Amino acid sequence: MMAEATRVLLDESRIPRTWYNIAADLPAPPPPPLHPGTLQPVGPDDLAPLFPMELIDQEAGTERFVAIPEGVRDVYRLWRPTPLIRARRLERALGTPARIYYKYEGGSPSGSHKPNTAVPQAYYNARQGIGKLTTETGAGQWGSALAFACAQYDIECEIWMVRASYDQKPHRRSLMRVYGATVHASPSPLTASGRRVLAEQADSPGSLGIAISEAVEVAGSRPDVRYALGSVLNHVLLHQTVIGEEAIEQLAAFGEVPDVIVGCTGGGSNFAGLTFPFLRERLAGRMNPVIRAVEPEACPSLTRGTYAYDFGDTAGFTPLLKMHTLGHAFVPDPIHAGGLRYHGMSPLLSHMYELGMFEAVAKGQTECFEAGLRFARTEGILPAPEPAHALAETIAEALRCRESGEAKVLLTALCGHGHFDLNAYDRYLSGRMEDFPLPQDRIDAALAGLPDL
Repeated sequence: MMAEATRVLLDESRIPRTWYNIAADLPAPPPPPLHPGTLQPVGPDDLAPLFPMELIDQEAGTERFVAIPEGVRDVYRLWRPTPLIRARRLERALGTPARIYYKYEGGSPSGSHKPNTAVPQAYYNARQGIGKLTTETGAGQWGSALAFACAQYDIECEIWMVRASYDQKPHRRSLMRVYGATVHASPSPLTASGRRVLAEQADSPGSLGIAISEAVEVAGSRPDVRYALGSVLNHVLLHQTVIGEEAIEQLAAFGEVPDVIVGCTGGGSNFAGLTFPFLRERLAGRMNPVIRAVEPEACPSLTRGTYAYDFGDTAGFTPLLKMHTLGHAFVPDPIHAGGLRYHGMSPLLSHMYELGMFEAVAKGQTECFEAGLRFARTEGILPAPEPAHALAETIAEALRCRESGEAKVLLTALCGHGHFDLNAYDRYLSGRMEDFPLPQDRIDAALAGLPDL
């Protein structure tokens, strides 16, 4: 029967009961975050003004499995488990012998994978009595996810949305407001860090680094306010592993083991969520997939960045993180994949990339939107611009299989739908979309501002 199946759906009882912490299985620990004043490793007291203690423990922990609170699993039941789908129509259209599977996270309340971490972050803050969370958002997927999660626990939510996306995606900010959040375009005149940017460039398109500075600045000003982050940090990647844990069980139901796993990368949460459980299996010798990250050529932190200590935000409020970075002052061009416009990559993923645990490639946005159209016209789901990057590489791999005759099993994460990105697809269809190949001198100029350690 599975030979004819299109999708595997798990019962609610199969929602994972633990998150997987890959730090327990790495051959070497990642470099620690450093306090920018002392250059000593950051301790719990340094992070306490921003995060509740449970998240701080998860950030630094090395326990292999972390129990998911029942209060979190209860909210997860609104959309989890998510389906694993075989892209049979896309396979036929490509004429490939490859078998393509995608884990679809677009059925969540915010239409992406982001609630997988927004819900536990809001849950832990609510247990600590926090009344308000601040955050940044690029494309708006994270902002709408946190707004939804805060509504579940009666927490106020204030969001700084990168100006380029604020203008490009008005319906995303409308959804955040529907869930009860306050939304500002970043850079904004509401914070000192925002005002500094506006003084230098009044029409700044903004960046995730700038928006992080604004959200952190406000979170640090009141004892009842904390900050929530949608990617990059270890505890965020940990929460996303429910994706890969479900996918392992579902792919086994198809009788398949992946040969190639592809995911898009901005800060790294979606990619980590899909791949970490499979990496555990690879480290244990139970499978051996090639794992490939895909990033935008306009913001290529893995493929063209430098592995160095840098700030996670533009103003320098955060600890110093050892990561692949384009420089914290780097402002990406306003590509439509707003969730991938971050100057740095997750420190944990950066460390693993240095260890050779996965590959990375960069794509232009026109190739990605073409892949998104191809997918929509065969599989019926309009992808967000972010996972369209992974789809572009998955399609390229499937076409290589057509040439070689190899019947590889390809797995990717369709981490969100593109219903709020129709303006971008309209721009592509009308021939007005352009690529933003990044000149090396812009990278060099931004990297010149790296902290001098």
